[in-house]
Amino acid sequence: MKTPIKKSLKLLLLTTLTFIVITGCNNYSSQKNKISNSNSNTSECKEIKHEEGKTCVPLNPQRIITLDENMMEILIALDLKPIAAPEPSLTGSKRLKFTKKTQDITTLGKITQPNLEKIVQLKPDLILSFSYGVEQNYKLLSNVAPTVGIDYAHDAWKDALLQVAEITGKQKQAQKLLDEYQQRVEVLRNKFDNKNNLKTVTVTRFYAPGDTPEFRNKSSFPVSVISEVGLSIPEKQTQITHPSGYSYISVSLERIDLLDADILFAALDPKSEQSFKRYQNSPLWQKLDAVKNNQVYQVDSSYWIFGNILSANAILDDLEKYLLNEKNVKN
Repeated sequence: MKTPIKKSLKLLLLTTLTFIVITGCNNYSSQKNKISNSNSNTSECKEIKHEEGKTCVPLNPQRIITLDENMMEILIALDLKPIAAPEPSLTGSKRLKFTKKTQDITTLGKITQPNLEKIVQLKPDLILSFSYGVEQNYKLLSNVAPTVGIDYAHDAWKDALLQVAEITGKQKQAQKLLDEYQQRVEVLRNKFDNKNNLKTVTVTRFYAPGDTPEFRNKSSFPVSVISEVGLSIPEKQTQITHPSGYSYISVSLERIDLLDADILFAALDPKSEQSFKRYQNSPLWQKLDAVKNNQVYQVDSSYWIFGNILSANAILDDLEKYLLNEKNVKN
């Protein structure tokens, strides 16, 4: 993500969650004590080691809450629909892309400011998220329900899928999803190998007015996907790294040349049209090879910027649709 979860989450949790945990979580505290005193081989839960420590996770959780849309995507892919999840702060919502799979999931507000009282009221039996969503408030969240925070890297989404599958006992399903994905990748790679005119690809993201657009680098989620089918980002993009190690590089109007590639995918956030048009109206934009060759495609940031197995397949759908003139959309 562009920035870690904001400090407002910590403040809200410290001031609000502490109170509602004390008044509303006695039942879980009692259950937690029973689990702690039981044998580690109990059939009711299994101990999981994760980024924040150790947690006894229910063997068959029925009321999972997540604090991140990327984790929500993993869970619905594994047929473990969470009862609640937040909305993203900047990108488009995955709920709009994967409508059928996300129906009836309660909204917890924005990811940077989730409705903490609602979390308690929903009585989850497991809180599962990436570590950036729980690391500063792990102890507080653990008083609501068993809480697990796992590591996240944009280009290691397959590892995240397998880790969640191990935690939830869905290893076979996860492997099946990855095997099917790999089959698609190999088919597409062969097709792209036969299209000599397809070489380099730029993936850029446009924000709402006020934020500078960027291109996604080799450590990003979308580039990890397109690389698997034999497409690559321009060499000059591989030579530029973010000073903080982020998976993007900001691009000012004066450096539009950094976007130059044979193909350009422009992932648009909600309300980013004005920013996108501003760049399109620049004379430098008209000099880009992708623009001159009519190879600029507007796509949805909800699945092109961050994601997992469902988003990866959606990106493959777009590659088929725009670059091979094929349509194989599976939402």
